[in-house]
Amino acid sequence: MSFSTSVQQLTHTQTVNSSLALPIIVVAENVQNPENIGMIFRVSDAFGVKKIWFCGENIPFLNTAKIRKTSRSTLHKVPYEICPHTAELIVRLQAEKRALIGLELTNQSQIIRNYNFRQHTKIALFIGSERHGLSENTLQNMEACVQIPLFGKNSSMNVVNALSIGLYEITTQ
Repeated sequence: MSFSTSVQQLTHTQTVNSSLALPIIVVAENVQNPENIGMIFRVSDAFGVKKIWFCGENIPFLNTAKIRKTSRSTLHKVPYEICPHTAELIVRLQAEKRALIGLELTNQSQIIRNYNFRQHTKIALFIGSERHGLSENTLQNMEACVQIPLFGKNSSMNVVNALSIGLYEITTQ
């Protein structure tokens, strides 16, 4: 394919994005890597996420230099809170009538593109720690779990890459 005129890359100031505030909340359980935390902000901003919850103890928000660098200023654009105990947040989100969806490989996970996200008006998308994924207790409280089909030898991918694919699938439906 060739373009009939000269193609020029747009700068950030030349780009106008839709300002769609989706009723999606991201819940990051025990995500510890500061770079991943920063990128969760960046990806969440890109997809219009309403709020991010970071659950677990020892979330490294004291290391804001790395978080700030990878978030590229979205740290100040996407509201977030920290909740030490995921179980407490689950009760709160259930009271808000949110669909709790885990992005996790389980024996009952559905392929993400086959899951009907349109059936929900409010979604809380749960992502798990870099090493262990979502905790067993959290998994037991999910309305559904979805997985990204992989075709290589590895059974998982980086948590932020998975979040990007998950949010893309939700927003394209």
